[in-house]
Amino acid sequence: MIGECIMQTELSQEDIRELASRWIPDPQARKRLAIHTDTTDFFRVEYNDVVLLGGRPYLIRHNTRVRSDIYDEIKHWVKRGIDLETGNPVIIKLVFHERFTTHIGGIAFECFRSPKKEGRILELVADHENFMQGYAIRDEKGNTVRVLDFIYGKSLCDYVGGIRTDHQTYFHEQLPGILAAFAKCVQGIRFLHDHGERHGDIRRDHILIDRERENAYRWIDFDVSYRHRENIYGYDLFGLGNILIFLAGKGDVLLFDLKSREHPVMSTLCADDMNIVFHNRLANLKKVYPYIPDALNRVLLHFSTGTHWFYENTGQLLEDLGEVSCKL
Repeated sequence: MIGECIMQTELSQEDIRELASRWIPDPQARKRLAIHTDTTDFFRVEYNDVVLLGGRPYLIRHNTRVRSDIYDEIKHWVKRGIDLETGNPVIIKLVFHERFTTHIGGIAFECFRSPKKEGRILELVADHENFMQGYAIRDEKGNTVRVLDFIYGKSLCDYVGGIRTDHQTYFHEQLPGILAAFAKCVQGIRFLHDHGERHGDIRRDHILIDRERENAYRWIDFDVSYRHRENIYGYDLFGLGNILIFLAGKGDVLLFDLKSREHPVMSTLCADDMNIVFHNRLANLKKVYPYIPDALNRVLLHFSTGTHWFYENTGQLLEDLGEVSCKL
């Protein structure tokens, strides 16, 4: 259950300033320390402020930043911070409401952020190795704030992007281990689905490889939810497919790059070969990398524009990935 808001605290302002002295040694700066019990306006929560949640003080440091090949975004509602009672780094996610609609293969998905949903999932996945850990608690105005353990490690996107080998070497020597770890992530999503929940924002930069936990692959950022009448887990499944295509291709195989290199495959490509979500990315990777086993390529084609059958649940995807592992 999401923690109830605490209206009073046993810590005085001087206690909090003393706890912060390790990180703010200047006495004058500590005197100016702002202490927030209401996080409604997350733009007011700034560097070296303290957020007090359930009587526990968190020193705010920087806003988080997300960089990808698609965008560069500062998330003002997601703060890096320090638990002043333990000294441990944390991520503080404040309430931000957002709605948007996305279309995949002619199917519309209405998406929205739900801090309460992320709070439920944090409770559900407590101690699960494939998910970020933390808890949700209400501030004095009832905002559902999430306090998350900091994960040391690269995103799956950055890890694969940093592998400096040719594709064939990568495919035979590294992909089998990566796919085995990714399959555990898919099992984690099945765990959510079996409990009536969904991740909602499955992307390759939303898997972190935790170097402090034997390089476990861990899902982060599951505050997005969505509505769809036919298959409530469909959006998650398309996200898993996009990651799988990225892993098999050692990155995105872009139509623009193939054209600019005058790759001979251009004479055989058609619209059906492209990714059903991102039409500038190739899904039928076997046309570029002929050593990809048919078993794997068939899985990839389920996420192509030309597919005639979508995965209905994660169990079907896991069954096919099991067959793929025997072919690599």
